[in-house]
Amino acid sequence: MLIDSRTLPADQVVETDVCIVGAGPAGVTLARELAGQDFQVCLLESGGLDFDPDTQALCEGKTVSPQRYPADELHVGRCRQFGGSANYWCIQIDRDENQAHVRHVTLDDIDFEQRDWIPYSGWPFRKADLAPYYQKANAICKIGPDTYEAAAWETEQAKRLLFQGDRIQSSVFQFGPRAVFTHEYREELNHASNVTTYLNANVLEVETNDTATAATGLRVATLDGKEFRVKARIVVLATGGFENARLLLLSDKVQKNGLGNQNDLVGRFFMDHPGFRFGVFIPADRKLFNTTALYDLHRVKSTPIMGKLTLSEEVLRQEKLLNICLMLVPRPSGYESRAVNSWRNLLSAVKRKQLPKEIWKHVKNVVSELDDIVNYAYRRAKKLEFIYSPRMGGWSRRPADIRNLKAFEVIAQAEQAPNPENRVTLTDECDRLGRRKVCLTWRWSDIDLETIKRVQQILAQEFAQSGLGEFQPRDEIEGGLPRFGSTHHHIGTTRMHPDPKQGVVDENCQVHGVANLFIAGSSVFPTGGGYANPTLTIVALAVRLADHVKTTMAANVSTVNGSPV
Repeated sequence: MLIDSRTLPADQVVETDVCIVGAGPAGVTLARELAGQDFQVCLLESGGLDFDPDTQALCEGKTVSPQRYPADELHVGRCRQFGGSANYWCIQIDRDENQAHVRHVTLDDIDFEQRDWIPYSGWPFRKADLAPYYQKANAICKIGPDTYEAAAWETEQAKRLLFQGDRIQSSVFQFGPRAVFTHEYREELNHASNVTTYLNANVLEVETNDTATAATGLRVATLDGKEFRVKARIVVLATGGFENARLLLLSDKVQKNGLGNQNDLVGRFFMDHPGFRFGVFIPADRKLFNTTALYDLHRVKSTPIMGKLTLSEEVLRQEKLLNICLMLVPRPSGYESRAVNSWRNLLSAVKRKQLPKEIWKHVKNVVSELDDIVNYAYRRAKKLEFIYSPRMGGWSRRPADIRNLKAFEVIAQAEQAPNPENRVTLTDECDRLGRRKVCLTWRWSDIDLETIKRVQQILAQEFAQSGLGEFQPRDEIEGGLPRFGSTHHHIGTTRMHPDPKQGVVDENCQVHGVANLFIAGSSVFPTGGGYANPTLTIVALAVRLADHVKTTMAANVSTVNGSPV
């Protein structure tokens, strides 16, 4: 059943067994897994069925980042609406198709390991322990078989790049439809007899007993300020990397530093997967454009996939690197070539009336590859732009376009090392409901930048040694910081660890010291989960948490860990 919270009487008390806060992929998955059980489930969603700018404004905050973290990320990277961030998934498989998709992939084995070159790394369980939940997550996300190895997806027209060594490997993303979380599962929950969804319900704080050892319920308000309460035996926060931390910090009536924050860990270890332009790969043989369709966005036996390049786990260990993936996007002659980049540098220097660094290098590039400059200028004048990107494929199915291609742009999506100084805190400024807004403090770590530079070197070596062509790294990465965009993967602010001095939740996603309060979503990831888009792992962990909740409820006990539920 769906209820608009604005229709409830003021000060009403809603009683339930399990209350889930947030109707994004984590919360929706958890509610579906609990549907049909012999206990009542309440699902609270801040937004409605449609996007509302006034509700979305509740996400606003500020960013403190000397290294260019996107300032608008706090309110554009999240969505207060049923379906959560799934409403922003926008990848099209076919140009004439309205259905939007998102990338899915499991984490790698190494992502779960304690890596001695990465402080604070390591999960409390292995990937093998999550394997059965990944299988269920594949079905929930409506993607293909539980395999992401390139060999399982190759065809005559879609081949891997064949490197001489095994340092660079190919694997694939699978793509799942947005509508399963935004529409299909909403209808399922609407017909579930034991699940009630409250829309336009904004949680103000988690209420606890006098010792903060158990949650007693939630104080909730609609946008016009009308308040009501939810009493529950079990509470699960599933509101994302910013809001999970924010709700704990706001719930400070008993624990003055915030609920579960006795060790000053709530909000710390924020991570994203920065996405940026890594360089340009110029094939030695143009036939590669006809045979490398594996890296295009296309379907294999009705399953949408796209190939990617990664480093082997052996290389990651030997070189002491973070995980990273590289995607290939075809570009026409002159697009972001070395000559074009040098031409831009020279023009910029003329406008500034000062000589650029390494002026003779730029002049040499322009003279030696003058055809790229001419092609670039022509396309600019005629406004001819290729629209291919990691969000739009189809280049391998358009032979006429292939004749105009010269290079692949290499797009990177990188892991960030967990850093306690990258954190979410509260400001003194309040939103419309009187809740303190969030502030994100973020910067690159040395290992983040060292990984990028070293992978550029490895990639250039491997392309050259294999006779595949030349890789030209992006100059701004060579010279300093990459210009990047957020992938909206908000990770790590309520990290998982068995030791309460090292994590906010335990291996069952229970907040340390609070018997019946749990957290779902990527905020519990101890590391960034490699480069992988987190949704599939979020769904797998939600299924795992649902099993734990079912076991707890089936026990029909009045206490959990010695505290009343």
